[in-house]
Amino acid sequence: MAMQITQKSGEGLSRVYGVTVPMQDLADKLEAKIAEIRPRMNIKGFRPGKVPTAHVKRMYGKSLMGEIVQETLNTGQQRALDEAKVRVATSPDLKLDESTIDKVLAGQADLAFDLAVQVMPEFEPVDIATLELKRPVHEVSDEEIETQLKVISDSNRSYEPKAEGEPAEDGDMVVADFVGRIDGESFEGGSAEASEITIGSGRFIPGFEEQLKGAKAGEVVTIKVTFPDDYGAEALRGKAAEFETTVKEVRAPKAEEALDDDLAKRIGFDTLDALKEAIRNQTAQQYGQASRFKAKRALLDVLDEKHEFDLPPGMVENEFSAIWSQVEAERASGELSDEDKEKSEEQLRSEYRKIAERRVRLGLVLAEIGQRHNVQISEQEMQQALIAEIRRYPS
Repeated sequence: MAMQITQKSGEGLSRVYGVTVPMQDLADKLEAKIAEIRPRMNIKGFRPGKVPTAHVKRMYGKSLMGEIVQETLNTGQQRALDEAKVRVATSPDLKLDESTIDKVLAGQADLAFDLAVQVMPEFEPVDIATLELKRPVHEVSDEEIETQLKVISDSNRSYEPKAEGEPAEDGDMVVADFVGRIDGESFEGGSAEASEITIGSGRFIPGFEEQLKGAKAGEVVTIKVTFPDDYGAEALRGKAAEFETTVKEVRAPKAEEALDDDLAKRIGFDTLDALKEAIRNQTAQQYGQASRFKAKRALLDVLDEKHEFDLPPGMVENEFSAIWSQVEAERASGELSDEDKEKSEEQLRSEYRKIAERRVRLGLVLAEIGQRHNVQISEQEMQQALIAEIRRYPS
């Protein structure tokens, strides 16, 4: 099918192309479609498969031409842009000349439509061979391993019951049942049995653990606290609550664990040396990940600094919309950062639009560099990237 394509306007990265499909081409497609369906037609007054072409055209020509026009509009957009050698940044916006559609369906006029698109910017990417980056390297020291061993030892410390009547002190573990109430009414998630509460661990609501100091086994303690304004359960934020707490047992930590093979075996290693090697490898991996992140960030910063070109407005708007939706979700759930909470909506929009522009710019630069260097991504690499992305959002 022959198409006539002309550029009707162009400003910045916006283009409008006029596309015309001659009516003779549409007529030829109509004849071909009639020839395809006519042998299968069964119309009263005619033998099966012997309906004259003229009769089919008279009865169904307009509806068949409607199908042809729709198919042409669906498939002709990309073909027209390919013929015009246009690299589009966003989906084209098709505008049909409605004033001529009746004549087009009657086979009396060419099919004409406009395609409004935003095109990819033309730019020369930096020569990556000229870039210099230093990736930080860290050797795990023996002191770091010893520190980690101490943390492991403390976290695996065992406790033993204190003598009857001895009060709970900082660092002790209190085993207790408790029932939480707000305005005299118990609430979901506010009760537990045989809960192990280590005083000073900071794992409970601020003020909860401290009020167990001095408690003895068999006592009932009323703990009064106020839920933090940023508490996870929105319904409890800022609410004052009382916990009726029955102390069942007070335990004291045993003497500091020796850093030896016995400690290693308790947590699944054959020897202390094997545990140390595992700590060294894990710490080195963590530093390696941090190093890669810093190097990647430094590379992106350099690429961003070295490129300046017009960005397709549609791409920027799409990226900004995705970012802003996340910001609004965080604001609605109270998870907006303290820094952002202090800013006006105008400030936030301005800052996040700049982030959107940076992302689009870097995406275009990386795509252009990849294309010029014929970078190919294997199926295995795609799967690994997908798994890594999924792990960022655990269920």
